[in-house]
Amino acid sequence: MQEKGEWQPCVLGLDLSLTSTGIAGTDWARAYRPGRRRSHERLDWLLAAVALSVKDGADLVVVEGAAYAQGGQAGHHELAGLWWLVTQYLWRHRIPYAVVTPHGRTIYATGRANPAQDFPRKDRARIAKGMVRSVAVERYGVPCEGPGRYDQADATILAAMGLDWLGYPTVPVPDSHRRALEAVRWPDLIPAAAN
Repeated sequence: MQEKGEWQPCVLGLDLSLTSTGIAGTDWARAYRPGRRRSHERLDWLLAAVALSVKDGADLVVVEGAAYAQGGQAGHHELAGLWWLVTQYLWRHRIPYAVVTPHGRTIYATGRANPAQDFPRKDRARIAKGMVRSVAVERYGVPCEGPGRYDQADATILAAMGLDWLGYPTVPVPDSHRRALEAVRWPDLIPAAAN
């Protein structure tokens, strides 16, 4: 377990969204909200926000992958474009990245892919988001507030997954949750610090 003040790699979590992109590190999270920007202007603005966050050197970025069950939702095509712009930027700048499915992120946080399955179907997504947010706040101590709180929480969990995979977990995580790490295709190119 990492002690306060010990060196650890810089790992960032990214929860890409057209309305509120969550970006988090070890003990912080923020949401970038593009406001009324649309189309190319919005994609450019969000890419610039991500680039600004990683410009000082990230050893690993953990990006949430597509929620394929949500493929028919409005903006799916544009969101896929944002995902490719961001991962292309990371690749071009030789920043290693891993992609985690939404279920993988939820398993790491709660131990279950569908933690709210015992609730009425119409409430499950909202309740599951709240459960993940509670973990980000209570387990990791990262405040996730305001309109982008769920995006901040998702990014916090993604960053924690990357730190855990590199061997720098910041808090104890049960094996039932850590099993989510096995389903991730981690990058071949890893930071020298992890060797």
